Amino acid sequence: MTTPLRERMTEDMKIRNLALNTQKSYLEQVSRFARYFGKSPAVLGQEDIRTYQFYLTQEKKLAPGSIVIAVSALRFLYKVTLRQAWDFDDMIPAPKTPKKLPVILSPEEVVEFLGCVSENKHRTILTTCYAAGLRISEAVSLQAHHIDSQRMVIRVELGKGKKDRYVMLSPKLLETLRQWWHLARPQSWLFPGDRPEQHITVSAVQQECQKARRRAHIPKPITPHSMRHAFAVHLLEQGVDVRTIQLLLGHRSLATTARYLRMATSKVCSATSPLDLLPRPRPPVPKPIPRQPF
Repeated sequence: MTTPLRERMTEDMKIRNLALNTQKSYLEQVSRFARYFGKSPAVLGQEDIRTYQFYLTQEKKLAPGSIVIAVSALRFLYKVTLRQAWDFDDMIPAPKTPKKLPVILSPEEVVEFLGCVSENKHRTILTTCYAAGLRISEAVSLQAHHIDSQRMVIRVELGKGKKDRYVMLSPKLLETLRQWWHLARPQSWLFPGDRPEQHITVSAVQQECQKARRRAHIPKPITPHSMRHAFAVHLLEQGVDVRTIQLLLGHRSLATTARYLRMATSKVCSATSPLDLLPRPRPPVPKPIPRQPF
């Protein structure tokens, strides 16, 4: 059953052109908040929000990243839909999230991993993510006309933030994609799902990714997004500048791309340790051997 408040919030999100997944997530988070108190959010206030955040943190023990999603949904509800004139940073604070660096696969591990992906379709998708730095959602949404072999670019339409961009099309990837196209002859989507009118789902590729990781016996965690991380770090280690990588990845902020500098081992480890610059100690002067009387 849809309430007037839910309809109003949905309209507000559509007016602001929020991504469909974001809309679904926000509505689910607000629904959980309302069910916790058994009341409409319109009659709940700041103390109720504080109580709910404490519940998420201390009783449910959710990770900071999960709580941030709930905070964002409640901020949107009360700021945009209910038009509350609060100091939202103070009234609905967001927890600090740990700044963890992703684990990066070496080039050798990328080769080993991709070789263990049994399905040709999934292997081609993951290869595309690595070769062009695509998000998995962008890779599964590709269509044949997005591959521009004349200019050697791939057009990514409506990526994160609903932004279009162009990324590199390597000759090896073009050959791989042509082999896949001649084999599968896709009509609309380059990587169709069980129903030809729909593209393959992200979850299907994620499941195959975990199977391949187990076959490869690589101890590092591997997801489809690991291919995008490896793309960025390996380019940095080849000397490609951060600004170019930012454009290829489609990051809004250069600071987001710059964090990969902390993962590029050839950059980080190329500096000389001060231990190696210390002067070598002089060898001890040998003591004179006394002459023997006989």
